[in-house]
Amino acid sequence: MEPSNLHEVLRSVYDEMMPLCADMAAVAKGVAGLGALFYVAIKVWQSLSRAEPIDLFPMLRPFAIGICIMFFSTLVLGSINGVLSPIVQGSHSLLENQVLDMNDLQQKKDLLEREAMLRNPEMAYLISDEEFDKKLEELGWSPSDLVTMSGMYIEREMFDIKKDIRDGFREFLEILFQSAALVIDTIRTFFLIVLSILGPIAFAISVWDGFQTTLTQWLTRYISVYLWLPVADIFSSILAKIQSLILERDIEMLADPNFIPDTSNTVYIIYMIIGIIGYFTVPTVTGWVIQAGGAGNFMRNVNQTATKSGNIAGAAAGSATGNISGRLLK
Repeated sequence: MEPSNLHEVLRSVYDEMMPLCADMAAVAKGVAGLGALFYVAIKVWQSLSRAEPIDLFPMLRPFAIGICIMFFSTLVLGSINGVLSPIVQGSHSLLENQVLDMNDLQQKKDLLEREAMLRNPEMAYLISDEEFDKKLEELGWSPSDLVTMSGMYIEREMFDIKKDIRDGFREFLEILFQSAALVIDTIRTFFLIVLSILGPIAFAISVWDGFQTTLTQWLTRYISVYLWLPVADIFSSILAKIQSLILERDIEMLADPNFIPDTSNTVYIIYMIIGIIGYFTVPTVTGWVIQAGGAGNFMRNVNQTATKSGNIAGAAAGSATGNISGRLLK
């Protein structure tokens, strides 16, 4: 199953779990009703004891919250999701456009890279069977030619092994990159489902005097978690744009007939590592957009994990960074 299909499955899980809000709404009605009774009674008795006129406007708050609880799925969740969904769709379309451009440039670069390697007599026989057979036909059957022939077979086998190792490591990093995105989306979906199901209870508790901030805290946490996916898509689109610029630079260099390409794809691997680490900073960045508390331990653990991963990745890729940065600055 493709990762994009897994994201669709997570959205389907969220939609199918929403009817459970109705069960919690039935419990929340009782809690909110009892809270409204005490809230109105306290306000009335306070006004009577002070010989002041009764202010009816603050007493409408429990009834407004009660209406939200009764129509929680449509009035509360429907309104919030309806406002935030265009943000998710816009960021996702931005990512798709960048990925399509990057894929086109990657195909063009691979074609030019193969042509450049075929122009190099020292590497042509390593990637082309025709060139390899042609070079074998030029050799004779003398002992020196047999040694040269054996060396060619060994050299080509070593080239294939190195290429397989590079491709395997690249595929492994791509799997980790997609896994990091799925981890963020899965945790986001779990948080949204929990907040949605227990939302009526949070609204009911906010009716009670002294717990009014529960309502605003629930709203900020829900919006903050909902924005994880748009922030992750924007981060991915930035990485895709950077890789597109690097591919454009490589294509310009490959246009030179005397240029010998580097097939190690080190820059691509480095940015894959950066992307894997960067995904775990999405909750922190979202917290800068809208302040929300209550998930501090999770955020702290995510940041510590990202920091440790960054140290390990930096140590692994540090030896190659100098050569690549020097190449890019030329």
